[in-house]
Amino acid sequence: MLTISQLASYAGVTVRAVRHYHAKGLLPEPERDHSGYRRYDAHAVVELIRIRTLAEAGVPLAHVRELLAAGEREFTAAVADIDRRLRAEIKERQRHRARIAQLAAGDSLALPPEAVAYLDRLRELGLPDLMIEGERDAWILVAAQLPEHVSSYVKLKKQQLDDPATVALYRDFAAMIYWEMDDPRVAAVADRLVASLEAAEDEGWESHNQEMTDALAELLDSVFLHSVPIARQLVERLHERGWRGWTKLERISPTERATGRPIAHRAPSQPG
Repeated sequence: MLTISQLASYAGVTVRAVRHYHAKGLLPEPERDHSGYRRYDAHAVVELIRIRTLAEAGVPLAHVRELLAAGEREFTAAVADIDRRLRAEIKERQRHRARIAQLAAGDSLALPPEAVAYLDRLRELGLPDLMIEGERDAWILVAAQLPEHVSSYVKLKKQQLDDPATVALYRDFAAMIYWEMDDPRVAAVADRLVASLEAAEDEGWESHNQEMTDALAELLDSVFLHSVPIARQLVERLHERGWRGWTKLERISPTERATGRPIAHRAPSQPG
């Protein structure tokens, strides 16, 4: 006859687990000897091992009792069902591992490869992490709302990076991250940006963001304004020079200025 400690040792569980199984009614409590100690036989060891095995397989304790009392056919069917459930759990955990791997991949989370390559191009230009993080967040929003247009947007942005004037503007925006509010250099950046927009108009630019909703454009604007706090002043300077917005820059026409009625004149999407 075995003590509770010996029983636990034979079955590979703790004494606490044995007492827990007693409390749940899974393992009957034996008679006590004249000294008041529980004494267990070999049958108790076998039953405890069966309980432990089922519990380790993920069977809820509420169902362990049913399985212990089931006949051979019912037990075999129940074990097969447990096996199917465990296989499903393994697949789910594998999917979780894949998501964790995406998290470890950084930019690759929620972004297609061409957008990741574009962000790498910005890093090669030596732009600060804060600006690249803002660009990444903007691309995540675009990829979620307009996945079929990401490739064309990336192509346009890469073409813009081939233009030294556009790269210079990117560097201006990067520098602005660290400027104090009301920095007088904002006016010069606004002048250079307006000159770039007017040059694009003279070359007969075509809008590539007509499919973008105003709501999405406003959301993307907020990403830029959050990443570069002084950018709000840049937007104000642009408005003074006849342009409004950011993601969907619009020229304010003379007619609109005179009548106060908005007449849209789209400009190419700008970095940021």
